[in-house]
Amino acid sequence: MKKKLLSVLLAGTMLLSMGVNVFAEETAKDSNVNEDGTVNNPEDVKVDKNKLVMWSLFTGGDGEYISKIIDDYNAGSPTKQVQPITLVWADYYTKLQTAVAADKGPDIGLSHASKLAELVDQGVVEPLDDYLDELGVDLSSMYSENSLDAVTFDGEIYAIPLDTHAEVFYYNTDILEKAGIELNSDGKLDIKSEDQFMDMLDKVKAVMGDGESPISLTNTGDDPYRVWWATYYQMGGTPIVNDDGTEVTLDKDIAVKAADFVKTLYDNGYIASGIDDHQKLFQAGKAGFMFTGTWAVGAMEQTEGLNFGVQSFPQLFDQDHCWADSHTFILPVKGERSEEDTKAAVEFMVSASENGGLTWAESGQIPANKNVLDNDEYKKLPYRGNYMDELEKAVLPSKNPHFYAMKDGMIQSLDAIWTGSEDVESGIDNLYDELSSNLD
Repeated sequence: MKKKLLSVLLAGTMLLSMGVNVFAEETAKDSNVNEDGTVNNPEDVKVDKNKLVMWSLFTGGDGEYISKIIDDYNAGSPTKQVQPITLVWADYYTKLQTAVAADKGPDIGLSHASKLAELVDQGVVEPLDDYLDELGVDLSSMYSENSLDAVTFDGEIYAIPLDTHAEVFYYNTDILEKAGIELNSDGKLDIKSEDQFMDMLDKVKAVMGDGESPISLTNTGDDPYRVWWATYYQMGGTPIVNDDGTEVTLDKDIAVKAADFVKTLYDNGYIASGIDDHQKLFQAGKAGFMFTGTWAVGAMEQTEGLNFGVQSFPQLFDQDHCWADSHTFILPVKGERSEEDTKAAVEFMVSASENGGLTWAESGQIPANKNVLDNDEYKKLPYRGNYMDELEKAVLPSKNPHFYAMKDGMIQSLDAIWTGSEDVESGIDNLYDELSSNLD
C-alpha cells in the first residue's frame, strides 16, 4: 500500500487550512516536504540543536491544536524550546521504534495508551519517576487513578496522560428536523434501546437522497471496529484477553451477536456502500448520524453551515459502554540526550498536558488533567459536557504488548464480515484465531 505522506510542524508556526505550514515550505528542498506540508523521512528534517525535538502523530485538525500548545510553551521562555515534527500515524510507530533502535529518535514522543505496553516491553521509552521527583511533580494530584494506572508498568510511570478520546455519536439537527425527530431539553437524543435507535434510523432513511446516508461510517477500518467493540461490551461481553495476556477470553457467542448487529446496519441500507471518508460526508451535510471519535468535534465546529450535535455513544443494549483510548506524552530512549535535556523534556510534557490542556480540549478530546476538567473555561465549551460520561463508561484495551497486532487482526476479520467475504460466524472464528496467534 502506498505510504501516506508525513507532515512537519515548527514551533512558532501554525498549520494552515490546507495543512501547509511555513516550516514545511522553507525546508521543502532539504527534507522532501510535499505541497501539503508533509515529509516522507522525519530523520531528514533539519533540526535546531538548541531545541528539543518532538515527534507527533497529530495531523489535520488535531495538528492545529498541538501546534498552538507548543507555540504557547515556546513563547513562555521555557528551560528549552520544542521543535515538533509530525508524522502521519500510519507510519509513526514503525519509524519511532526503528529510530530509537538506531539511537536516532526524538527527545519527546507521543503514544496511545494501547500501544504503550509494547513500547515499554521493547525498551523504546524511559520511566519518568526520577525526573518527576527532581521537578517536584506529583502526578497523583493531577490525574485520576485510572489514567495513571494506564501509564504505569511494574510500579514505574512511563508517560504523561494527555487525554481520553472515545467513539461518540454525531447528529445533523437539520436532517433530524426534516425527519421529525426531536431533541430532549438538553439538546440530545433520547436513545435507550436498539428499537428506539432503529426507529430513528428508519425516519432518517426516509428523507435521504442520492449520495446521502442515514449513518456516516466507513465500510472498513477502525470506526466500524469501534462500534463493534462498544456493542460487544454493551451486550455483556467478557474481556477479550485475560489480565496476564496469556489466554483469549472473548465470548464468541456475544461477539457474533455484536457483529451481526453492526452488519445489519450495512445490510439494511442504514450505511451507504463505498464511504471512504465518513467525516467528510457528514461535514457536507449528507448524513443524519455519524459514529467517530471525540477528535472530530473541533473540525465540525469550524464547518460553515453545519448544524450538528454530539453526545455519548448511545446505550443500545443492557450495559452502557463505549470504545476509548488515550494519548500520552512519552520519553523515547536516546543515549545522546543530556540529563538537562531529559529533565527539560519531561518539564514540557507535564506543562503541555496541564497548561495546554484547555487548548487541547478545543479539538474535542477529553483532557486527562483534573485541573483542566475543573476549569470554568473548559466547562463553558459547547458539546463537551454531552459526552463527559464516557470517562466512566469506556472500556479501554488491556495493557498487553501484543494488543496492536491483535487489533489489526480483529479489524481484518471484521472487515471481511462487513464486506460480505465472510459470514458472521466464520469472521468471528477468524478473529478468535487472530487473537490466539498473538498471545505469548
